[in-house]
Amino acid sequence: MSSARLILGSRGSHLALWQANFIQEILISKYNCQSDIKIIKTTGDIIDNVSFDKLEGKGFFTKELEEALLNKEIDLAVHSLKDLMTSQPDGLKVGAVGFRADRREVLLINRDKFDGDGLLPIKPGSVIGTSSARRKCQITYYAPSLEIKDLRGNVPTRVKKLRDGLYDAIIIAVAGIDRLELDLSDLKVIRLDPKKFLPAPAQGVLGIQIRNNDPDTGNIIGQLNSPEVALEAKLERGLLARFDGGCSLPLGVFSSISEGQLNLTAILGESKNDQWVGLKRIEESGNNAENIVDSIYNKLILK
Repeated sequence: MSSARLILGSRGSHLALWQANFIQEILISKYNCQSDIKIIKTTGDIIDNVSFDKLEGKGFFTKELEEALLNKEIDLAVHSLKDLMTSQPDGLKVGAVGFRADRREVLLINRDKFDGDGLLPIKPGSVIGTSSARRKCQITYYAPSLEIKDLRGNVPTRVKKLRDGLYDAIIIAVAGIDRLELDLSDLKVIRLDPKKFLPAPAQGVLGIQIRNNDPDTGNIIGQLNSPEVALEAKLERGLLARFDGGCSLPLGVFSSISEGQLNLTAILGESKNDQWVGLKRIEESGNNAENIVDSIYNKLILK
């Protein structure tokens, strides 16, 4: 379709490169569009020993890619959509969203710490790893006896830390495990019910970011957009936008669409004196995404 050779920007992690190569292969096979992948390190990659809720600012995994786009060092950037801020920098836009993988969370447990009871079947007093405020508030709600310890690093690194005994269990996104096809046969693997343990907004969705003033790239990338996934993302990220939040916000969501009927469930963690003290949960249905988002937002902040 195009003789232009695009430069595709990506982070350097195993998962980010899987995503970049996945999009690159589609561009070649479906649209005869050749591209090269350029790896760009982001703040989130460089500072990998600090919990998300202790990092200052927003866009930890996207800012440097966005700067490269604006400086025309790359033509498009492939992101996990959940990493992108809900508002775009001047000059940039999300050209396509889609290719949603399993949105669930996966609980990985060292087998000697498996309990076999409850939503999080881990022996009381065990150490569970995550740096996500969203996960922390839900862990505290469902399994208050567990000790939560911050966990950073790419997906294989997190799994290695579990195997090395630094943690008894960890929670990560199923999408990363599936896309990297990791062998987890030595661990207890439990995919959590997304209606009970709610994932991040747009978890498992790929987002392709481009420049506003690049119609040639926009025409190609626009064909990768999935209207149904875009609507799910509009529900989930629409609520995130109302809170003006990023990955440090203790917000979990689950959306579904059936015969024009939209449904959104959301949880919001409550803290006091740096301790999680509660979990608000609201569910709404209807046929207008903005109305659903507004209703849930208002109920969450008032409840």
